[in-house]
Amino acid sequence: MLKTRIITAIVLLAVLLPILFLLPPIYLSGFFLLAVLAGAWEWSRLIAPGANKSAVVYAILCLAIIFALLGLSDPVWQFALLSMSVMFWIFNAPFILARGMNMSLAKWRYFYGILGLIVLPATWFALIFLREIGLIFMLTTMALVWVADIGAYFVGKAFGKHRLAAQISPGKSIEGALGGLVICYAYALLCVFYLPLESTLFGAWAIRFGWLPMLLMVTVLTAFSIFGDLFESQLKRLAGVKDSSYLLPGHGGVLDRVDALIPVMPIAALLAGFI
Repeated sequence: MLKTRIITAIVLLAVLLPILFLLPPIYLSGFFLLAVLAGAWEWSRLIAPGANKSAVVYAILCLAIIFALLGLSDPVWQFALLSMSVMFWIFNAPFILARGMNMSLAKWRYFYGILGLIVLPATWFALIFLREIGLIFMLTTMALVWVADIGAYFVGKAFGKHRLAAQISPGKSIEGALGGLVICYAYALLCVFYLPLESTLFGAWAIRFGWLPMLLMVTVLTAFSIFGDLFESQLKRLAGVKDSSYLLPGHGGVLDRVDALIPVMPIAALLAGFI
């Protein structure tokens, strides 16, 4: 399994690194679009297991929404989509997560179906917006999610005693989440001190609003990275599967790798809009 994970990671890096640093931004947009469509296909298969044709249609519908908003050539519509996604993560997701496994996927299937057509296209538009600001700006924002995940894992392994969401994800602990947050603070400070201030979301917020608002922003983004991870874990448990798919050998599916980015990127894009 470890060998398979390493091989898959190497192949992905071999594809992604040239797209990031050697090719025009449109290629990165295409790469993100493929990832979002793969995520939409997996999302549909989670909420409607066995309906393979419906999953393809769902991915096409997700693509149609993205193209329609691009065709309107009015950023107001894209901003509205981002706002709808952010409002869900702030006002609805906590209550859904609080219900744990006391939900019926059959009753919530249509809700999840509509939700996916909002949060997945919103993630793509958020990534494109952050990339337009700057490659380093986008990458450092995305890296916060990975730092939070890695930090929470190792701190949780070492000190975790109290479960964060026992029904949804027994392996996550409160200590791990807090440890990941502290490491994210350190990461954000490193970005501020060692990278040009305007080249990262953290530096831009620090010079515009001050240190405390910047750290508060890091707290919010870290918290919602955990929400995204837990939300997908809850959906998988409701669907009775371990991974969202087997598209990435050794890693599971695309959603398994980007679940924490789905809430964080739209929120980060709106926060970047303030500056």
